[in-house]
Amino acid sequence: MRIVFPVFEGLTALDAVGPYEVLRMLPDADVVFAAAEPGPVTDGAGMLTLTATAALADVTEADVLVVPGGPGARANVGNEELLEWIRRIAATAGWTTSVCTGSLLLGAAGLLDGLRATTHWSATDLLEAYGARYTEQRVVEQGRVITAAGVSSGIDMALRLAELIAGPVAAQAFQLAIEYDPQPPFDAGSYSKAPQAAKDYLASR
Repeated sequence: MRIVFPVFEGLTALDAVGPYEVLRMLPDADVVFAAAEPGPVTDGAGMLTLTATAALADVTEADVLVVPGGPGARANVGNEELLEWIRRIAATAGWTTSVCTGSLLLGAAGLLDGLRATTHWSATDLLEAYGARYTEQRVVEQGRVITAAGVSSGIDMALRLAELIAGPVAAQAFQLAIEYDPQPPFDAGSYSKAPQAAKDYLASR
C-alpha cells in the first residue's frame, strides 16, 4: 500500500501530517514524501520543515495520492512539471485525494473538471475556475477522487479513506489511536458559521 505525499515549499504542514498519522496505520503501508528534490521543505509559515525522502521523478506509481495545500499549492498551479506528475500518478492510483488548496493542484491538472469538490473557503472561486463544482462539505467523494476542505478536514478524509480501504473497524481503531475526538471551544470552524469579527480579524492579518 504505497501512499505518496507530494510536498513543496509553502505547504501547510497539517494538510500532510494529519492524513499521514491515519494512513500510516493501514496494513502494509509504505509512506513516501516526495519533492522536486529530496531534502527539507519549509511550510508556508516558514517555521516548520518536513523532509522529502524521494524525488518526484523517482516515484512512478501510488496506491494513494494525497496532495496537500497551503500558499505553495497556489504558487504551483502553473508548475507544469508538478501537474504532469500528478496526472501521471493519478492515472493509475487507486485513490487520488487532496486537502485544503491541494484541490487547486488537482484542478489545474484537469482532474476535477465536472466533479463536485471542496477546498479551503478562501479558494472556492479558484477551484471553480478549473471546472469543479464547489460544495461546502468537509469531505467530498467522487468515485476514486476525494477532496477535503481546509487543513483539519484532512484527518476526516483520511479516516474515511481508511474505512474504504481497510473497513470500518480499522478506521475506528485508527481514530482511537490518535484520540481524534474533537470538541473545540468555539463553533467557528467554517466560513458560514464563523462570526464576522473572526472573519475581519483574518482579513486584517
